[in-house]
Amino acid sequence: PRLLSQFFFADERVTRVVAEISGLDAELDPQQYLVLLNQLHLSQAHLLAVLERIMEECIPTQRHSRDYLVKFPEELLVDNLGNHMLFAAECLLAGTFLEVEESDGAQLRPRARNLLCSLELVRTVLREQSLSQPNSYPEPVRAVLIQFDRLFAEFELSYVSSLVAVKSPDEIYRQQEIIVLFCETVERALHLGYLTQEMIDGYEPLLMFTIPRLAIISGLLIYPEGPLSLERSPEEMSRVFSPFYNLLKKIRDLLRVLSAEELCLLERSLCTAE
Repeated sequence: PRLLSQFFFADERVTRVVAEISGLDAELDPQQYLVLLNQLHLSQAHLLAVLERIMEECIPTQRHSRDYLVKFPEELLVDNLGNHMLFAAECLLAGTFLEVEESDGAQLRPRARNLLCSLELVRTVLREQSLSQPNSYPEPVRAVLIQFDRLFAEFELSYVSSLVAVKSPDEIYRQQEIIVLFCETVERALHLGYLTQEMIDGYEPLLMFTIPRLAIISGLLIYPEGPLSLERSPEEMSRVFSPFYNLLKKIRDLLRVLSAEELCLLERSLCTAE
């Protein structure tokens, strides 16, 4: 159950697979090479997972901030992102630019080198600690973990920023505005009886359609200064709504001619229509 013991065996697995790859002629046995490469990725992912748990136990209040993750596209926020970053660093150090431009890769190589050197130091220090005192984390161990955590975060942000367009602070704020709009829409719908708490607690599938529909009406009529404000230019709106700018103007104009009773009837129908 001790994390340092788990790390020792995970590290042994990585070392063993690397040794097998080094002793294999990939041209003579390409199939076995691919098998070992997959094993390496799996063993490295397990090693990083154990290392993450060690850092959470050893330096929980000294972790480098990961606030930048909110800037990343959602499709990148996967469980194996850390392992992907490690693989990217290894490729960069080897002079292979699989995903980034060569000029960006050249700038990233020093960060990749520092990260991989730091990881090797962490592996050495933790192996020694696991063999001597597997129940404690003395200051030298904490220091190398803090350094690795910082270098990993810095490389991750730099690499992803060169790979895709990360969200700007304005886009993040607009996204938060949409979250607030949806929350206020749900609160209003509950108050008016359009929805029930049981539907929300039970994850009623119809809500995936109902809440966005009601949110459009709320954003255009009830909270006109929010993220659906048509006083902004399309460029100033969230990318979720900006492509529909002209359509939203037409919807707003139609909604404005409805009476309170007609608006209520419309909203109720949106809660039941498929």
